[in-house]
Amino acid sequence: MRHLRLLSHVVEVARTGSIRKAAEQLNLTPSAMNRRIQDLEAEVGTPLFERRPRGVKLTTAGEMFVRYARSQMADAERMKSQVEDLRGLRRGPVLMACSQALALDFLASRVASFQKQHPRVTFDLKTIDHERALAALAAYEVDLALIFRPSMRPTLRVIASIPQRLVAVVRADHPLAGKKSVRLSECAAYPVVMLADAWLLDAASENEFVRSGAQFKARITSNSLGVMKETMKAGLGLGFFTPTGFVDEIMSGELVHVPLAEPGLAASEIGLFVHRTRSSAHHISIVADELKREFKAVEEEITAMPRRPA
Repeated sequence: MRHLRLLSHVVEVARTGSIRKAAEQLNLTPSAMNRRIQDLEAEVGTPLFERRPRGVKLTTAGEMFVRYARSQMADAERMKSQVEDLRGLRRGPVLMACSQALALDFLASRVASFQKQHPRVTFDLKTIDHERALAALAAYEVDLALIFRPSMRPTLRVIASIPQRLVAVVRADHPLAGKKSVRLSECAAYPVVMLADAWLLDAASENEFVRSGAQFKARITSNSLGVMKETMKAGLGLGFFTPTGFVDEIMSGELVHVPLAEPGLAASEIGLFVHRTRSSAHHISIVADELKREFKAVEEEITAMPRRPA
């Protein structure tokens, strides 16, 4: 596995953008790390990194090599998982990229439950927007991506999905809470709370917002879904989300979801994505199978959620 160890060194230098920082992470001296990189560059026949006063940057050849290194490391991890499965073991790290709303409500509780049954499987969860999540999955930086479904990529496949639609989320005593549906123009008459980035909206949704001509008064803007929840529960504004991130609050009656009337906001999906070459790794497949079962349960739960508090 010496070859894989060297590949991991290159990947770590690329990740940190610094030979010194990578050496610290891997318990090596900077001179030893630099020497290994230089030896590899001599073997490959071209520089992999551009040395700068404050760190290093991948060259074009370096970017190609890092993709190769991640692919080789992923193959080795899959082989290791399959060998351990023959010995009756179910273990290994699962790296996941996830949208913020799904990480807070859907994924955290499922991971805790899963680890009770499979304590040898560990998780590394990253909350990032859907395009970066798919890029990380394609580059073998993560094993699974749980995100609001954007455009597909040929190297990836969807192994589970939950139909979703964008709704207005309001406190139970909000003037719009009792309506069967509302238009964006009606919502614009009230203060709103908004996430600082557009990680939730796909292109079709953005077009509907533009087409409506609604001018929203953002009382609070934040990049934290937790902050958004608290501000809505405090009655400071309504928000535009999918119900998945608010199951507990809607079931308890703290918040109400009101469907939006615009047709372009009706169709969306949460997808569980995997790289086609990683789906056979046993510890990843058992996580994926468990999440697929949970997807079905959540879909049924959302369908049964009350519009108004009990």
